[in-house]
Amino acid sequence: SDEPTAPICVRCIALANELGDQLPISWRHRSQRYGEKLATPDTSVGDLIGDIDPIKVAEGRSLGDPETIHFGLIPRTNRGIFAINELPDLVERIQVALLNILEERDIQVRGYNLRLPLDMLVVASANPEDYTNRGRIITPLKDRFGAEIRTHYPLDLQLEIELIKQEAAIQAVIPQHMLDVVARFTGLVRESSYVDQRSGVSARFSIACVEELSGAALRRAAINGDGEPVVRIGDLEDVVSSLRGKVEFEVSQEGSEVEILTLLARQATAASWRALLGGQSTRVFLTNLVDWFDAGNTLATSDLMSSSSILEAIGPMEGVGPLLTATEAQMAESEGLVASCIEFATEGLWLTRRIDKDQQDGTSTYGSSVTEVPGN
Repeated sequence: SDEPTAPICVRCIALANELGDQLPISWRHRSQRYGEKLATPDTSVGDLIGDIDPIKVAEGRSLGDPETIHFGLIPRTNRGIFAINELPDLVERIQVALLNILEERDIQVRGYNLRLPLDMLVVASANPEDYTNRGRIITPLKDRFGAEIRTHYPLDLQLEIELIKQEAAIQAVIPQHMLDVVARFTGLVRESSYVDQRSGVSARFSIACVEELSGAALRRAAINGDGEPVVRIGDLEDVVSSLRGKVEFEVSQEGSEVEILTLLARQATAASWRALLGGQSTRVFLTNLVDWFDAGNTLATSDLMSSSSILEAIGPMEGVGPLLTATEAQMAESEGLVASCIEFATEGLWLTRRIDKDQQDGTSTYGSSVTEVPGN
């Protein structure tokens, strides 16, 4: 990229002098004016700044000819934005090579001293030094950046939910109460004393959790022939084991990762249940549901059970409307959403010890707290 009225590279200057106002120009789309490089230990000065092109030398050009320079990524992103990811991973001698670019705007390639008034924005990303322990940003380079911005995890529940919606590749219906549970689950994992606080828990944890839940719902819908895949609370414990690789636990907790995550997931579910269904509007339905279990009825659910099977087992029950409103399930005509809300309400009753649950061979059977659940 170059400015037609004030070119800086040798070739562009020659063309401008030769063609004058007839110099052909073209506009570059903004997507073409962004360059990015992942800083790896094998990154060289030639990759970022430039080097002598041996092919041009072999063609007969002399080493003193500026045309023999093959410019690197940074000069080629002139009049654009260039990002360096994981800057501390660059070895220190490569970081030193960036000093002149950020301050004096000149580059040196194998003895060439070319002053290029680059017009560009250079940004870089880095993790805290105590997180990776792989490298550091040298002080002179850090001093040349105009600003240092420290990011943080979402500060409240709604921000976490919005981040999940923005970043996750969701291919199933994720009810609002499930997003609430996942967001609370992520927060509890971050705060847990069992987790290495230096490593932290990134937003990828909640994003991966929602994507795994979406996959579980798609699998169930494909097997049962459901028209609409909807995530249910029973899917959460099934995907917990796949999330342990995204969390660094304390050494003393080795071997207990899944149990810890399962416990935190249940705590998050209970907190969401109290927040969403703890009001007066849902009391009628919850009371009717407890009475239904006290009458000796049981409800069996599993990750492959269809939504219609859950609704047939429960049957018509007063208070479903306020339940859907409390969980922000707007599509009341959807069997999947209604079944998801009912299963969430039932799980919350068990977590608050108002009913019992027995888990065997992937099936959860809910029943009265005073009547033995089949299988116990």
